[in-house]
Amino acid sequence: MTSLMARLPRPPQSLLHPARRLLSCRPVGAALTALALLSLQPVDAIARTESASGKIAWYGGKFAGRKTASGERFDPNALTMAHKTLPFGTRVKVTNRQNGRSVVLRVNDRGPTQPDRIGDVSRAAAERLGMLKAGVVEATLEPQGRAPARRR
Repeated sequence: MTSLMARLPRPPQSLLHPARRLLSCRPVGAALTALALLSLQPVDAIARTESASGKIAWYGGKFAGRKTASGERFDPNALTMAHKTLPFGTRVKVTNRQNGRSVVLRVNDRGPTQPDRIGDVSRAAAERLGMLKAGVVEATLEPQGRAPARRR
C-alpha cells in the first residue's frame, strides 16, 4: 500500500484543508487508506452480516400508492419494509420475538422515523407476523442478501 501512495503525486500543502493535512502524512494516510479499502465490501456481504433486534411497527392504508424512497409505489399488501441503512432490494428475515413468527421481506423504503425503532413493515407483513393489534413488537432482523431483480 505504501508503494502505491509513494507513486501518487502530492498536491501542494496550500491546497489541502487543515483537516486533510493529517491524511497527507504518509504513514497515517496509508493506514487510513487501507482501512477505507478494507471497508469497501460488496453490498451483498454487508447485507448478509448485519443483524439487529429491537422494535418494529407497521404502516398501511394511509401511505398506499405514495412513492417510497426507492421510487416504487407503496403497496400495503406487498411483503416489504422500511429500514434506515440496508440497501434497497435487500431481503430481510423478520422474526416477531413474542410469538416466533417469521417472514422474509424486501427493503424498499427508508425509515422508521421514530428513534426507538429498527424498522417498519407493510400491513401484509404485520399480518403474517401476528402484530396487527399490537402495532409495535420486539423483533429480530436478519438480512438474507439481495432480492432477485424485479420485472417491470
